[in-house]
Amino acid sequence: MTQDINQPFPKAYLAIDAATKESGFTMASDVYTCSLLKTLAASKPGGNFLELGTGTGLSTSWILDGMDENATLTSIDYDEAFLKIAAYYLESDPRLTLVQTDGADWVAANAGKKYDYIFADTWHGKYLLLDEVLDMLKPGGFYIIDDMLPQPNWPEGHDVKARNLVEYLDSRNDLVITKQVWATGIILAVKV
Repeated sequence: MTQDINQPFPKAYLAIDAATKESGFTMASDVYTCSLLKTLAASKPGGNFLELGTGTGLSTSWILDGMDENATLTSIDYDEAFLKIAAYYLESDPRLTLVQTDGADWVAANAGKKYDYIFADTWHGKYLLLDEVLDMLKPGGFYIIDDMLPQPNWPEGHDVKARNLVEYLDSRNDLVITKQVWATGIILAVKV
């Protein structure tokens, strides 16, 4: 077994990757995480998907690639410049809704919505408003986070926040969790 990605990359991926590098955005999910996101998306036909932290749309393209024609994805980000890259390459997909807003405002305004799949790739839904976002997860739904192994771009003290997050997720009795020491460190949880 190897870590080769033996599935087609999304059509827009290489163009988004080039635009991402040109923009200076360095927080994009790695290709291994993206491959997993696609695979997990394929398991939720007709699902309602949420991505917190669109960035430039690299992971968004993989999630869309795994979704069937009846699924929908809402992806939010606060950074207009990065979201414009995602919109340029992906907004023609009718299954996708891109929203530029503050994460806290969005979570508060959408607290009653339920999702089959949540990829939390920003502070909100991961380190902030975690309980509120986990309340949005349907039973059987996936909650996915990455960058849980030490990263070179972590600010001082972030390792403590990451450890505290893992301990808190482990303490919840409504989640079944797998921690993967793979890619950038992935936690996959299913709501029970």
